[in-house]
Amino acid sequence: MIDTTRLQAYFTGLQARLMATLEAVEGEAGARFRVDPWVKEAGAGLAGNGCTCVIEGGRVFERGGVAFSQVSGTSLPASATAKRPELAGRAFAAMGVSLVLHPENPYCPTAHMNVRALVATRPDAEPAWWFGGGMDLTPYYPFTDDIRHFHSTCKQALLPFGEGTHARYKKWCDEYFFLKHRNEPRGVGGVFFDDLAEGGFERCFALTRAVGDAFADAYLPIIDRRQTLPYGERERDFQAYRRGRYVEFNLVWDRGTLFGLQSGGRTESILMSLPPVVKWRYDWQPEAGTAEAALYDLLTPRDWA
Repeated sequence: MIDTTRLQAYFTGLQARLMATLEAVEGEAGARFRVDPWVKEAGAGLAGNGCTCVIEGGRVFERGGVAFSQVSGTSLPASATAKRPELAGRAFAAMGVSLVLHPENPYCPTAHMNVRALVATRPDAEPAWWFGGGMDLTPYYPFTDDIRHFHSTCKQALLPFGEGTHARYKKWCDEYFFLKHRNEPRGVGGVFFDDLAEGGFERCFALTRAVGDAFADAYLPIIDRRQTLPYGERERDFQAYRRGRYVEFNLVWDRGTLFGLQSGGRTESILMSLPPVVKWRYDWQPEAGTAEAALYDLLTPRDWA
């Protein structure tokens, strides 16, 4: 048997630690998280509960969310069995923490982190389980030191799990967070893994914890460096334009969004990742030689660490 209470204890503890850390970044005069516990009553073989914590209009974060959720059901949704059809019809329990931060200052990048676990059961078989997660960075202006720091921290977190682990999960991240309809990366990547079960439960759980625990060290030093840089309407306008790519990925390609909606998750919590201000322009390109154009040069995947 898989002890799901251990999983829940880690995920809820991680959520609490992240919230406390982010409120410390906001400072005494900054915003605080709105804590919104929820329960989704059982229906159509699905049930769920969790706690969505959202910060808006802050001194640093224009919008951010740190959510814990767990859902269970009598049959895995289609998004979870697309690559594992042998698990179709199994009951399941899934839980995890998802974080998205959209700072107001355009010189501060958007960040995403997610760690999750799923257990699928059937009376006449051993339980199937897997972990998933990762973190990635979406900058609006080209600070290579920030990108190197983020990737180096990810690499250090994964070193205990094998020499090639970081390279594999970095490549997976580059390939996953890619807008196929635009032939363009969403940001500068990070690490990503899914369907992780190799090496046994304890190794996979430890790797997932390593990623979740490394996020603050990977991201918050960047915020500390950039949050006081002066900016104007030009920078905010470009930030809103690039945020459009973030929205497109989450609504068109993201497996987590699809799983959440198909498994009866809470819609408001699933869509907390969307930024509060976003713009689209028709067939727009940045002017050559500008900082905005330089950002696109950094989106090509490379070994930042």
